[in-house]
Amino acid sequence: MLILGDSLSAGYGMEREQSWVSLLEIRLEERGYSYRVLNSSISGDTTQGGLTRLPRLLDLYRPQIVVIELGANDGLRGIDPGITRENLASMIRQGQAIGARVLLAGIRLPPNYGSAYLQQFESMYSDLASEFDTLLVPFFMDGVADDADLLQADNIHPNERGQPVLLDNVWKVLEPALER
Repeated sequence: MLILGDSLSAGYGMEREQSWVSLLEIRLEERGYSYRVLNSSISGDTTQGGLTRLPRLLDLYRPQIVVIELGANDGLRGIDPGITRENLASMIRQGQAIGARVLLAGIRLPPNYGSAYLQQFESMYSDLASEFDTLLVPFFMDGVADDADLLQADNIHPNERGQPVLLDNVWKVLEPALER
């Protein structure tokens, strides 16, 4: 299982063992799944960075499942949502081309970007999931983004108490697709 993400999946600001991806590894093992998890998440990464790195990762590891948690940094930088969408679509196509099941983790942006930009950005995740028949976590940060107790001092990145919530957000969509 390949996790391709940004700081939200890289465990920014905490020990690696505290991240939702590490908690995923533990849950998989505890529940009898034999997946090996490769976390290829990089803080600050954009969909362009993920798109650039993905072909080599797919070739090297041939994952059965690819989790794509990217786009937040694109949005925060004001990158045209059409470009972000095409980058995500290309990553989905590449994952599916090797027979991997793809899970797309949706992101929402702060309201200061304007309603037109937000609508175009946020709808792309559900649109892509429908178009490519991928698994979808509609809002990866659900239950965390608006709870200061689950965020680091920057009010952006989840703290160690927020990581289990992120895992649960992914797990409820991922588990039905897993094979023992």
